[in-house]
Amino acid sequence: MDVFGLLGNPVGHSLSPPMHEAAYDELGLDARYVTFEPAPDDIEAAIDGADALGITGMNVTIPFKRDALEIVEPDELAARIGAVNTIDFSGPGAPTGHNTDAVGALRALRDHDVSLEGEHAVVVGAGGAGRAISFGLADAGATVSIANRTVSTAHDLADDVPDATGYGLDELEALIADADVLVNATSVGMEEDATPVPAEALHGDLAVMDAVYRPLETRLLSDAAAAGATTVDGAWMLLYQGVEALELWTGEDVPVEAMSEALRSQL
Repeated sequence: MDVFGLLGNPVGHSLSPPMHEAAYDELGLDARYVTFEPAPDDIEAAIDGADALGITGMNVTIPFKRDALEIVEPDELAARIGAVNTIDFSGPGAPTGHNTDAVGALRALRDHDVSLEGEHAVVVGAGGAGRAISFGLADAGATVSIANRTVSTAHDLADDVPDATGYGLDELEALIADADVLVNATSVGMEEDATPVPAEALHGDLAVMDAVYRPLETRLLSDAAAAGATTVDGAWMLLYQGVEALELWTGEDVPVEAMSEALRSQL
């Protein structure tokens, strides 16, 4: 039996187990997906233990993504982003670290026929999600504007992302007027009926993705739909980061539809 899993603290809320195990069933794999919740100071021991026990692959979530970067051998993208969310133990050497959040965001947008090459993308938020998404968009050929409450944080991230520029939230409306893609990478809208973007700033030429997946239809997406924009809910990014991880671990063509149905049944 292959064992895959998730390292985080807490992880009781995770939707990854049913999503991944739906794929195992569809592929006929003898495998299980298990959640692990080490103490913050035990993450290195947890990764070393997973390697010693023969676990095939692990996802990594809050608060361990940056810690994992220092423990495994990161690939080039994970090193640039500065965070690892997927570990592969299958190789002959040290475990390798990857970041599938960036690719997950790109695949979510492309699934909705959103073009990125040569387009202007605005990312709201310069935290972990905003960082991964900004790198992904830039690598896909978009010009990236990063808007954040703390302007210096937006500037710092923009210094790392190719051809990106940082702004404060007070400049958001002007940025969106000239944008093709808008991504909310903050938690605004998760626990309250709120949006980081004024409804009047949205327009029909936008594609709007919200990284928040609870609720699926956030205030931002509702406002965007009313403005005639293309909308992409947060479950798509969650789905495709998991798809990308499973493809990395198994080399299989992953049953995306089965994973999506299992995920959305939990939301």
